[in-house]
Amino acid sequence: MLKTPFNLKKARILVTNDDGIHAPGLKVLEKIAKSLSSDVWVVAPESEHSGASHSLTLRRPLQISKVATRKFAVSGTPSDCTLIAVNHLMKDRRPDIVLSGVNRGANLGEDVLYSGTVAAAMEGAMLGIPAIAFSQVRVRAKDKLHWETAAAFGPEVVRKLVTIAWPKGVLMSVNFPPVPPKEVTGIEVGRQGRRMSHVEVVHARDPFEREVTWIGDFPTDEPEHPETDLGIIMTKAVSVTPLHFDLTHAAMLRRMEGLFPQPKTVAKRKTGKVDGLPR
Repeated sequence: MLKTPFNLKKARILVTNDDGIHAPGLKVLEKIAKSLSSDVWVVAPESEHSGASHSLTLRRPLQISKVATRKFAVSGTPSDCTLIAVNHLMKDRRPDIVLSGVNRGANLGEDVLYSGTVAAAMEGAMLGIPAIAFSQVRVRAKDKLHWETAAAFGPEVVRKLVTIAWPKGVLMSVNFPPVPPKEVTGIEVGRQGRRMSHVEVVHARDPFEREVTWIGDFPTDEPEHPETDLGIIMTKAVSVTPLHFDLTHAAMLRRMEGLFPQPKTVAKRKTGKVDGLPR
């Protein structure tokens, strides 16, 4: 189990994101964190990395710039930021919790597979630290982002989540609905959903008449099932979804038992008697 529950007032909090060190959502999350604890560190990418997923920078050195006391910008990805914060900048005392976001836009359904915001939190979970990814939903890119909704409900969500025990490898994905705080209908827990539509691919021409292709967004957020993060947001409630990075499909794994001939080493491995190999 992860180190939950714990006293937030005495906690060391790491704040990160994928929208960059100067993003308005990061300022909102930093404010949320400081309302919970006085020991808050911010380590975020120096530029936007939306859609970076769980990528790591492996082929070039990274630069770390000190922006302010306990606030740093990293020339890498969101996952880089969490890794560097935990294993380098904060190595004297690891954070008790990682907060990622607040993302500019939703991370619902399939979004979590592409999201740098979720990946930064997932890196924390992989390091054995409770982590929460926050996202402020908006319906269209031109719509107003209700940062005040994230600011109003974020602290309560964190306080409630750290009162229960989390299994190892679990992180939380929180999405705030695209409405003012007074219109929020509550806070609900639901599973990750799937949209009825798929990501758009648009073929067009640039100003020089060259053919180009744009990877767009999902045309709609209509969910396959209403009892999911996508469905919860449609009711104007805050959505909270527990995620984990073990992608194994347990039911299919059981169905595949006996499908392939088993070499002798498999039987030995299952009994823990393979010479020279760990159990």
